[in-house]
Amino acid sequence: MIFKSYHGGILIRILILMLALTGLVFSILKSFFIAVGIFLFLVIILIYEFFRFLSRRFEVMDDFFESVKYRDFSRRYLEENKSNDIRRLYAGFNTVNRTVREMNSEKETQYLYLQKILELVDIGILAYEIESGKVLWANESFQNTLDFSSFKNIKFVISRNPEVYHLLFDTTYSKPTAVDIKVHKENSKVLLSNSVFQIENKSFKLIVLHNIEDTLNKTEADAWKKLLSVMTHEIMNSIAPISSLANTLKFQVKMHQENPQENQLEIEDLDAGLSSIETRSEGLLKFAKTYRSLNKVTNLNLELVLLKDLFSNIKHLMQPLLNGKNAELSFYLQNEELEVEIDSYLMEQVLINLILNAVESCEDNTRAKVQISAEKKLDGRIFIRVSDNGTGIPEEIMEDIFVPFYTTKKEGSGIGLSLSKQIMTLHGGKIQVNNNLEGGTIISLNF
Repeated sequence: MIFKSYHGGILIRILILMLALTGLVFSILKSFFIAVGIFLFLVIILIYEFFRFLSRRFEVMDDFFESVKYRDFSRRYLEENKSNDIRRLYAGFNTVNRTVREMNSEKETQYLYLQKILELVDIGILAYEIESGKVLWANESFQNTLDFSSFKNIKFVISRNPEVYHLLFDTTYSKPTAVDIKVHKENSKVLLSNSVFQIENKSFKLIVLHNIEDTLNKTEADAWKKLLSVMTHEIMNSIAPISSLANTLKFQVKMHQENPQENQLEIEDLDAGLSSIETRSEGLLKFAKTYRSLNKVTNLNLELVLLKDLFSNIKHLMQPLLNGKNAELSFYLQNEELEVEIDSYLMEQVLINLILNAVESCEDNTRAKVQISAEKKLDGRIFIRVSDNGTGIPEEIMEDIFVPFYTTKKEGSGIGLSLSKQIMTLHGGKIQVNNNLEGGTIISLNF
């Protein structure tokens, strides 16, 4: 409507100007000098008015675009006492300004929400321009972790702590990496990761810093409490009967020494008691050796191993034992060429332990079946699964099966699954245990 009215106004003014020019020319040809003066004055007035009509709209538009250039959308154009076309133009400009203000308000609200969320998290976040070092944003957690005041350029850090500057800004971390950072001569363990991104022609880096010192201390303390609880339980179970039996034997010897005639010393009882003490002492020594073996696995000898070769070795080792237990052991490979980077000796130890556990869970099953399978997912992850058709694992003990020395077996040591989990952790993988809906257990080794 605005443009139709505008074009109509131009057309009408052109027609009137043409009529005035025609009258002027006719008057000149007929030598009507008074009429010439009148028409000449009229033509000048019409040309001026036509110029004002055009320039008024360009001035309004130029004023609006000047506001857009400087991102000033706060202005409101008064529509009262204006011609219809100007009023409609002002109404359009006011609508644009109001829409832009609403969009900016929404963006500002979202930014404030995001800022508040990032301030509340206990993970330090900093973003800066790589070329100039100008800090775009840094939350309080980042500053508190490093004990820095607010700064606007990363050059501030190099003047305060060059070592921290090198760790944060000169080093690339493709994945979260645990790093020791020295702040006020005290080491703090942090998890560092960074990422580079581009906006238009400028490059920026985002740094994420998580102080894990307290978490590690708490986890370590909890682990020690759990370990000490288990060890105390096992040691006391051995020490208590040894102490009680020793006191009994000591009392019998003392009574015999005081009155040999009335208190005969039974050599057989003494021998039996000493034998029991010896047996429990050997059990305690075995417990200590078992713990030492659990604590020994710290390094890996990694190599690319074909899983079919690994499975073949396991089959040769385990088949004779399983034949005597009436258990069927089968292997399945998704791809004969499937290989994984592992310490083959330790992984054999893991699989043997899992197979033995699976066979023991199938003791009450006349058709015991244990299957070892391997497959590679589309995302590159490799899974080795040990499944059986045994009794499964009760849900109430599922969380305790990886605790060192925890066992439900009469003759078990309780370190098999703990050792397996430690070996998988060293490989950068994890071990998962689930009960099969159809019966039995599925243990997955995820690489």
